[in-house]
Amino acid sequence: MRAIETIAGIVRLKSSYGSEYKHLIKLGLPVMVTQLGIVVVSFADTIMVAHCGTRELGAVAFVNAIFMVATVMQLGFAAGLTPLVGALFGRKDTQGVGMMMRAGVISNLVVSLCFTIILGGVYFFVDRMGQDADLLPLIRPYYLIVLATLIPMALFNALQQTSNGCTDTATPMWIILGCNLLNIFGNWLLIGGEMGFPRMGLLGAGLSTLIARVVSALVITGIYIFSSKRRVYLAGFGRGEAGKIRTDCRKVWITSYPVMIQSGIECFLWSFGGVVSGWFGTIQLASYQVVNTIAQLGFMIYMGFGVATSIRVANLWGVTDYRGAKRIATAGLHLILCLAVISSLCFYLFFDPLLRFFTPDAAVEAAALPLLMPLILYQFGDAVQLTYANALRGTSVVKPLLWASVISYILVGIPLMLMLAVKYDLGNVGVYYSFIVALLCAALILWLSFRRVIRTGIAENGPVRKEDK
Repeated sequence: MRAIETIAGIVRLKSSYGSEYKHLIKLGLPVMVTQLGIVVVSFADTIMVAHCGTRELGAVAFVNAIFMVATVMQLGFAAGLTPLVGALFGRKDTQGVGMMMRAGVISNLVVSLCFTIILGGVYFFVDRMGQDADLLPLIRPYYLIVLATLIPMALFNALQQTSNGCTDTATPMWIILGCNLLNIFGNWLLIGGEMGFPRMGLLGAGLSTLIARVVSALVITGIYIFSSKRRVYLAGFGRGEAGKIRTDCRKVWITSYPVMIQSGIECFLWSFGGVVSGWFGTIQLASYQVVNTIAQLGFMIYMGFGVATSIRVANLWGVTDYRGAKRIATAGLHLILCLAVISSLCFYLFFDPLLRFFTPDAAVEAAALPLLMPLILYQFGDAVQLTYANALRGTSVVKPLLWASVISYILVGIPLMLMLAVKYDLGNVGVYYSFIVALLCAALILWLSFRRVIRTGIAENGPVRKEDK
């Protein structure tokens, strides 16, 4: 009887949200494939570097922990461009799309330059961050190469989000997949010194990443310049006086900076977790890096449908279809929660072989095993908060993202992490359990915020129906 009721419930869901599921799957699958490609590259980097040695893996974990914040903040800032472009695209304003793309490129490059300068200054203090002294000769050159990747990555991000806002998620997918293959091939050539290339180890991994990011930026720029399909946007790109450019850049800034800060604060919690894990030694730090790499499998898959939710909400928000935006967010939540269940099952069933795949060091594997349960538990809070964060981005009402991140990740997450990891001496296990509480807190705040934004939109455009309450 229960099985029949369950099947009936699934049928009702499909009939109620069938069209929304189709739209989200069509948009989300290319983004999901793109994110999986990024995961594959991250997997390949970790595996190749791990086979160079545990010291190299620890050095990568430390540098990635620092740059993860800047990288995610740049991605977050670029994501603020999506609802602006999506609303203009929904109104078929191609000239407006081109002008907004120009403002997005300018704004993203300026922000990336600021991050490059700031992190260039941080470079002179890496020896004061509590890491093992024998890691510093590996950390310093790798740090400088990763620093050089920020600006080309910002250009690609701006043009990728413009494509996403115009519902073209496939073109960035193919570019990223191609450059991911280039990155892996470059790793093979430069890390181990194949085909006559010098054996560069960790430095080779950094150079390969730099080359791949430069190529991706050049390719997507070339597509916008030479593609007849995108020439309609270039017409708007070259129009407008200085005052119009400043106005558009201000719009991009207002929409993007809360998303950037929210993304950065969330990521800072994970990066700070890497620093805290490093306080307990190289083994704890290396195991934290390996599990974080595995955890990307879930997050990146969810992100694909989160981006699709943001795009669809933006398209409907641009034509004031607030009830449609609400249905899209609910359909997105259904899909992402299903993916969270699948990811959790994969982690549970394949965690041991994945660990052995990533590192030959038995000590690193033993330190990583206790992280399985908190890794599974935080998937569901992560799925909910990601859904409603992207839904809010689609509405361009993004201030709640800022407050949710400050409360959840700074006021709740960091003190809890220090208490569990340091006071109770749980090390990286305590770090991972703090993620669960922080993500659940963020999920609740973002869900309530989205409900309030939808109700406000509906109230301003007509009476609230029973199903919208």
